[in-house]
Amino acid sequence: MEVNNVDYFVMTKGEWFPPESISAIRSKLSSMDENKALMMQSIEYRDPTLMLVLSILVGELGVDRFLLGDTGLGVLKLLTCGGCGIWWLIDLFSVQKKTRQYNYQKFIQYSNY
Repeated sequence: MEVNNVDYFVMTKGEWFPPESISAIRSKLSSMDENKALMMQSIEYRDPTLMLVLSILVGELGVDRFLLGDTGLGVLKLLTCGGCGIWWLIDLFSVQKKTRQYNYQKFIQYSNY
């Protein structure tokens, strides 16, 4: 992939990944051919800010956990009304980090195909 395209990807979607993983993302994208790089750009990543808003509004129902692939924890959070509010409060502070990690794992998963 061309350097300009790598820079564009990092510039537009870099905040959706953990900061420590940006260099690994750059190196993986640089070594990809154009077709695979286009596929990587078309993957639907989760927006950490939107996930925070969803967690604030409907986090007691476990929607944030369902969207991040934690179905079991989402059901448990739904049944306990967010752990009587405690679990919901903890997730407010950790949902953005979890979303960035989810995006990075998704990137790694698709880049290995």
